[in-house]
Order: sequence, then C-alpha cells, then structure tokens
Amino acid sequence: MSMTDYRVLLLPGWQDSDPDHWQSRWQRQHGWQRVVQDDWFWPRRGDWMARLEEVLLESQQPVVLVAHSLGCHLVAAWAAHSSHTALVLGALLVAPPDTESPDMPPQLANWRPMVRKRLPFTALPLHSSDDPFANADRTERLAADWGATSRCLGARGHLNAESGLGDWPEGVTATRRLATLDA
Repeated sequence: MSMTDYRVLLLPGWQDSDPDHWQSRWQRQHGWQRVVQDDWFWPRRGDWMARLEEVLLESQQPVVLVAHSLGCHLVAAWAAHSSHTALVLGALLVAPPDTESPDMPPQLANWRPMVRKRLPFTALPLHSSDDPFANADRTERLAADWGATSRCLGARGHLNAESGLGDWPEGVTATRRLATLDA
C-alpha cells in the first residue's frame, strides 16, 4: 500500500505534543494530520472520542493511528464504541500512561477506568522501562488486554521530546509497516 492510499492520524496526549516532540516533527516532515482537540488541559474522554470519529470520517480513506500517552487511551475508548473501526489499518500506541494510578492529575480522572477491550485492528504498543507515568508490567498487561504485545524500548522516559528520539525514524518505519499489516 502506498502512502497515498491511507492517512496517518497523529493523536497527542494530555497538553498536546510540543514542537520538538516526534509527533510534531512527523506532522511537519510527512504532512501527517494531527487530530486537534478542543481542550488539551481538561480532556474529556467522550469529547476526544467524538473528535477522532469526526476526523476519521472526513474521508473514507483507511488510516493508521499514531497515538502518544493519553492518545493511546483515546484509541482504546474510541475503538470500543465506534462502528467505523474497519477504516483503521493499525495503531502505533506509544507510552500509554496508567490513568488508574493514584498519583494521576485530577484532570485525567474521567479516563478511569482504562478501556481494556481487545482492539479490532493490529496494534503495536511501545513503552519505556522507566516511564514516570506507567509501570512497565502494567503497560504490558494493558497491551495484552488490547490483544497486542508491547515492546520495551529501554530506559527512555515517557518517549517524548525529552527522551531524545528526535525525528524517530524507527517509529516512522513501524507506522509504515502497520499500513501494510507487516508490523
């Protein structure tokens, strides 16, 4: 499948992705589309799900979802309720936080409980062994609930701009493989 046969939707997490984040870099470099939410600071799960559905249905073109942090939970929640999941070729789910952790900020309270339903499309969860927002064991269990096996990228923090990923070519390759179901 060529890059013109599908769209890539970038799903940032809480507070959006800053200009140095790999998602922002990919948007600039590859023209991939960021799903912009109305409220990045007090995210409401239902509102975020509705926005994803709206953007997805702008065309009937297949998509690859590329989620970071809270965006991973957006994918799981949306997939559990949408009747349009067949448009998704696959999802790259990077650094899902543990929103059920007692030290999560109050702004994320409505993201509990985490949606653990099996995803109806191929997913590639990636995590770090020292993510400050998720225990690696819990992340691996969450990925298993989603019907996927999470890959640990070592001690890389929250897999964001501070992790030193830069343009993150390995992530781009994984995204393109998901489009061909060759993850």
